[in-house]
Amino acid sequence: MASPAVTFNITPEQEASKLQFVRRQFSGAPPAVSRNDVDLAGKTAIVTGANGGIGLECCRQLLDLGVSKLILAVRDEEKGEAARETLMAGRPDASQAMEVWKLNLASYDSVVAFAKRAETITPPLSIAILNAGVNRGSFARNPETGHEEDVQTNYLSTVLLTLLLLRVFQQQPPTPTRRPGRLVIVSSDTAAWASFGEKGQDPLLPAFDEEARFSVFDRYATTKLLGQLFLTELARRVPASTAVINCANPGLCHGSGLNRELGLPANVFMRLMGRSAAVGARSLVSAATMQDARSHGQYIEDCEIRPMAPLVYSEEAKVIGERLWEETMAELSFAGVESIVS
Repeated sequence: MASPAVTFNITPEQEASKLQFVRRQFSGAPPAVSRNDVDLAGKTAIVTGANGGIGLECCRQLLDLGVSKLILAVRDEEKGEAARETLMAGRPDASQAMEVWKLNLASYDSVVAFAKRAETITPPLSIAILNAGVNRGSFARNPETGHEEDVQTNYLSTVLLTLLLLRVFQQQPPTPTRRPGRLVIVSSDTAAWASFGEKGQDPLLPAFDEEARFSVFDRYATTKLLGQLFLTELARRVPASTAVINCANPGLCHGSGLNRELGLPANVFMRLMGRSAAVGARSLVSAATMQDARSHGQYIEDCEIRPMAPLVYSEEAKVIGERLWEETMAELSFAGVESIVS
């Protein structure tokens, strides 16, 4: 069960309402972070899913803030190089500041190799925005793990990358000027709307691998809810002095790429209701640069700390969260994750 370290100006139930969602989508854009607010000179940042949509816009905004090195983490390196060329336009000094690294969240081996490489970055890693995700239009199993693909990418592999990057932050030697690392996991409004019919299953994770339980909308929403539940547990075990870890919601954005498998009606809805990817990226960049230790284990929306899904604050979340934590740590034990949080 989450115990917020902040006072919200809205209840979780109000935050989760569809009316509030519509109001947020059309009530005006969240403020952009400027270089007058924060200067990232001397910092290194990673953005996953960086070759398009919200990830590409996060990269653009971090460059505007003067980040010294930017790692574009992408599944397709050719598309990553094209994104790097796009970002270089009008930035004659940016060629040395950007590198394209391969990261395939469908593969545990790829995640481990990526995190190992991150240990060698100079300047040391300061910021990671974990933006990559999928929203598949049909059930599919990951050929390596056997898990359903949305759960594999959006939850299990994202959690593995989160924990391994925490190890990178832990290994950095303390200095008088070093600030805690910043790690942002991209979340969604939909987490509050998940029916989460699997929550009573024990064990929990194998229930998601049953095709009969798959629902296109609910599965994506549930993966984001799982992320909120895990973040709550993680923040109880890892102090903000190591890294400030939060999750951030960009809102519904057209051009994000998440709707590519969902058909014409979903694409029309996103075009009518969605923000631009550039506007959505603002909350993620704010979560990574402007939010202080109060945001540790919290949910950022429109550049403010807001309530997570109502379930996260319920009594049953104590049981679900602990079961999810134990099963997730067991699933990822091959990577030595227990030593990171102990």
